Parts: sequence; structure tokens; C-alpha cells
Amino acid sequence: MITSLQRGTASIPEAATTIPPSSTRIMDEAIAVLQEHKQQWARLEIAKRIAIIETLLSDYAAIAESWVAAANRAKGIAPDSVTAGEEWLGGPLCINRNLRMLRQSLRDIQRQGRPLLAGAARVLPNGQVAAPVMPQDFYERLLYSGISAEIWMQPGVKLERLTATQALAYHSPEAQGRVVLVLGAGNVASIGPMDTLYKLFVENYVVLLKMNPVNAYLGPFIEKAFRVLSEQGFLRVVYGGSEEGAYLCHHPGVEEIHMTGSDKTFEAIVFGPGLEGAQRKAERRPLLTKPFTSELGNVSPVIIVPGPWSTADIEFQAANLATMLANNAGFNCVAMRVIVQHENWQQRPQLLAALRQAFSRIPPRHAYYPGAAARYEAFYAAHPQARPIGAGGNGKLPWLLITDLDANASDEICFTTESFCSAAAETCISATSIPEYLARAVAFANQKLWGTLSATLIVHPASLKNPEINAAVERAIADLRYGTVIVNHWSGMAYGLISTTWGAFPGHDIYDIQSGAGVVHNTLMFSQAEKSVVRGPFRAWPTPLWFATNRVLHRLAPKAARFEAAPAVYKIPSLVATAVQG
Repeated sequence: MITSLQRGTASIPEAATTIPPSSTRIMDEAIAVLQEHKQQWARLEIAKRIAIIETLLSDYAAIAESWVAAANRAKGIAPDSVTAGEEWLGGPLCINRNLRMLRQSLRDIQRQGRPLLAGAARVLPNGQVAAPVMPQDFYERLLYSGISAEIWMQPGVKLERLTATQALAYHSPEAQGRVVLVLGAGNVASIGPMDTLYKLFVENYVVLLKMNPVNAYLGPFIEKAFRVLSEQGFLRVVYGGSEEGAYLCHHPGVEEIHMTGSDKTFEAIVFGPGLEGAQRKAERRPLLTKPFTSELGNVSPVIIVPGPWSTADIEFQAANLATMLANNAGFNCVAMRVIVQHENWQQRPQLLAALRQAFSRIPPRHAYYPGAAARYEAFYAAHPQARPIGAGGNGKLPWLLITDLDANASDEICFTTESFCSAAAETCISATSIPEYLARAVAFANQKLWGTLSATLIVHPASLKNPEINAAVERAIADLRYGTVIVNHWSGMAYGLISTTWGAFPGHDIYDIQSGAGVVHNTLMFSQAEKSVVRGPFRAWPTPLWFATNRVLHRLAPKAARFEAAPAVYKIPSLVATAVQG
């Protein structure tokens, strides 16, 4: 059972690794190699970096199918099921897109000195600068139709100085190398590799990647696909659990750390485990003072803006909402955790009923992440009125939708604690108008919900035609203190765009880390980003690729992943022909 439900991510027990832990000798040797080559990497010319990326694209393509098969086996997904396509999205599609975008940015730096924007930057009404990063080309306009993205800069960045905040590592003639330890995530296959790519190609550091025990089985694939980096001494991959992680974090040859995981793991590393660690935190005496970036958990809100939704609108958005939890069986730091609705919106009951129906059509998934059943039971026990949806058993957990929560409750675990399982909640807020509701919903998300990683707003286009509501939505986007704010879609989709930043809203320190510090992805290499803002259509056709209800995901996702590696006009007809069947 869970022993603690304090603020943050609910406790997750350590997994047994499928690959033997690396010995101290192997870890020491890996760090020594990286130390020896860190300066060579820091000064490596751009043309050679581009050549490395070309090799990475080729070598990764060679193992992608085996990679996906291994991930599906580990997660209990039948290889011939529609759901099997999901691992193509969270693995090869993201990694291919990341590599291709990094290559383009390096080419831009070669020719122009900086990565090129997707259009003209603008100054927002609040004085912040917004840089467009998507769509960047014809292919994105066609295949990501209606989706646009900007990166909003931190206050103080001036429009005329925007480009000076890009690609800083490539404008430091005396660049100093550094060995960075990347502690990989166990839930999404692309996280560890893409964190590695960010530290290498954006920040200019060599990387020691320690695999998470949950998905250590991917390590040999990474070693094979990324061998062009390992052979030159720029990357090493090691294995193990918390003991090996602690050894590496405190190793004198490791100069910086990046991790994706939970705030509990972060605090155990920085302050030490147990009561002694808690006392150190209270006394502000960290054990570890090295530079440390992180992407941690979140109680992710989805704010529903009342509007004239048709029955078809409600059914589409129910599938949209269900996807936000169902993807990866709910083991995502950006899984939908709290739906926020207007108390008096007449269609609120209809949307909840449609959402339950949508969940009933999505088979429960194998709960592969350690401790999931205990976390699920803790949330269910705290809300016995909730009704599980679907049949559990044999390692599977039903979907759990907990509705009608009191938004004013101060000790509601659905607000303070990330369940990291197949559970989500719903609450409502009273207001005399939609603008007032939006202001209160934003305040609720900012002040009551734990974490600052990502938030979603869902708004009907007819509502946006009302000037007051439109202005209120824009204020909400500006006021939400989250690293990613997305309109009309799941923030996990924003994770996969790669040109946007990915990370917490700036401002957390180690004593209140919440969703972390620093960013990754960010292929246009901004150094002073505040948050990414992504906008998409309220309704989309064909069924979006990432929807849990997409009937051809298993056929479409591999095609989309290969397209991202090498976009070409001749590939489009096959993609479209498959997509329209979804």
C-alpha cells in the first residue's frame, strides 16, 4: 500500500531491473571516457554534428521496429492490436522528429547563425515576446493541419534581441565541455534518448545516460542506434537502480544532472532519503549542489469553456478527454488528472456521461508501472462513490473517473497528488459569467493543483467569436503558470511537437521543485523561454493520430514515424489514405 500521499507524485516503488546493474568499475570507466572527450565535443564543428545526426537517423531506423516490439511486450500490449501503434508515437516518431529538427537547426546555424523561426515574432499585450515555431514547412501545414505553436519568452526579453537568445552554445568560442548525467524516465520510450540529444546538441555537453529500471530493456537498442556517439566517446549508457543512481550523482566526474521522474526521487537525490532527507530539506542543507535540471510530475488540469456544443462536439471531446488519460495506461506526467467545468453549464452532465461512454469503449490496460494498483486503490478508497469503468484483473486496472469534487477542499488528494495511474477527477466552479469562470478556473489551477508542467483549455470556436470570451481565453492562456498551455488538445501532443519547449514553468527552486526546472526539446534553442503555447482546432478530421479511439493507429503510426525521419511528397498519399480510415 501507499505509505504517503503528501503533495507531489504518489510514492512509486523501485522496479526490478531487467538488465544487471553496471558495476562501479564500468561506471567509473564510462565517466573517464566522457571526461576525456568532453572538450572535443564542445568544439566539434557543425558539419560533423550534422553528419552524426544523419548516421543517427539511419541507425535508429534499423532498430525502430524491434524497439517498438520490445516496448509492447514489456507493457503487455498485443503486437497485432490497434494499441500497438502507440509505441510508434512515443518512441520512433518523436525521436525521428527530434533528430530531423536538430539537423535543420544546425543547417540554419551554418547559414544564418541561428535557427530560423516559423514566421515573424510578435510582442504580446503584456509585453512578452512570442516566437512562432510551428508550422515550419509545407508538410507540417498539411499533416498537422490547424495546429500552431509559439514559445513565449520570459519577461525582459526584447523583440530586437530575440535571436541573441538562441543557440548560445554555438556562439561561445571558448566553449567548455561538461559531463552530464541523464537519469532516464521509465514510462515513455523517447524521453531518455531525447533528453540526451538536448544535452548534446543544444547545450553542448557529453552524456552519461542511466536507464530507468522500468524500461532498461531499451538500453541495448539505444546503444546500437546511438553508437556513432559512443564510438567517439560522447555518450555512454549504464544500468541500475537508486544505488547506482546515487553513486553517479555524487561522482566527482559528473558535473551536471538532468532527470525525468518524480519529485520524490529528486528530493531523495538532492537531500537524501527518509526522515534525514526531510530534515535536511527543512534546514535547507542539500547533500547535492551540482547544477540540476529536471522534468517531474504534474496534476494536469483540463479547463472546459462553456459553449454551444452539439452532440457531435461532445462525443469528439469525450474521445479527446479519454485519450488524455488512456494513453500509456495513464502512466504519463501529462495525463489528464482534473477536469474543471462551470457549475451551471447545462451540458456538463452530458459531457461526463459521454466521457464515461468513451472510457467504456477503451479496454483497460496492463498496469505495468510499479505500485500502480496501490496508488489506484488509495484514490478509490478516498472516493468510494466513484465508479470504475471497465473490467480489471489479470494485471489490468479499470479507468477511474472521480466526479463532483469540491473545488474549495484544502486536502483533496486529487488536487495535491499525482496518482500516476488510470485515475482522473472532475470538479466545478461557480461564476456569474464565462470570463469570471475562466479567471477563477485559472486561479484554481495555479493555486490549488500541484505542479506547473502543462494545462489544457478546450473552447468552442463560436465562443471565441464573443469578444469578451475571446479576451478572457487569451488572459487565461497568459495567466496559466504552466510550461505548456495547449488549446483544444492534450498536452502530450505538445510533447511530440519537439520544436516547442518541454518543462515546468520557470521559478521553482530545490525546496519546492514541483514539476522541475529547465527545459528540453526546444529545437530552435531558446535560452530564455517561459512557456509554449499550442493551439489546435476544436474538432478535427480525420481522427487525430494520437486519439485512443483511432481505429488504424497500428497501421498509421509506423508510416507517420517513418515520414518524420524523411518527409517526402510521394509518401503523403499513403499516409492520407490510411488516416481517413481512423
